[in-house]
Amino acid sequence: MHSSIRTATCSCRKVKLVCTGEPRRVYACSCIECQRCTGTAFSYRAIYPQAAVSSQTGETKSWRRIGPSGGWLEQHFCADCGSVVFMTAEALKDAISLSVGCLEDPGFPPPQMLHWPERRPQWLCLDGIPEAGRPSC
Repeated sequence: MHSSIRTATCSCRKVKLVCTGEPRRVYACSCIECQRCTGTAFSYRAIYPQAAVSSQTGETKSWRRIGPSGGWLEQHFCADCGSVVFMTAEALKDAISLSVGCLEDPGFPPPQMLHWPERRPQWLCLDGIPEAGRPSC
């Protein structure tokens, strides 16, 4: 059986994260914090088990916040260019949420769900992607 190996990098290429295997889940989130973090309408992330991360190089910094559920979420970003490469969260036991754009893989699977659809810009419709609690657009 073939196992996928993917490398995520920040904008300046100093931070690299190598993941083996397929993600548990791929999602988009349009909560206000993800919009602020990405500077756009939503985040596009893939959840990988922590054990799937075979190597990490480069210096990262992080900041932690409390989410709407009361649990913590921590963004990990390159200390030089500031690209958010991955996120950890209290609710993600032994897993990371990887920023899919850092993979440079146009064939990566689409999101399976849009979280916080009520916070998305009114023009945003991810055709065929179900919204949490709603049918797709």
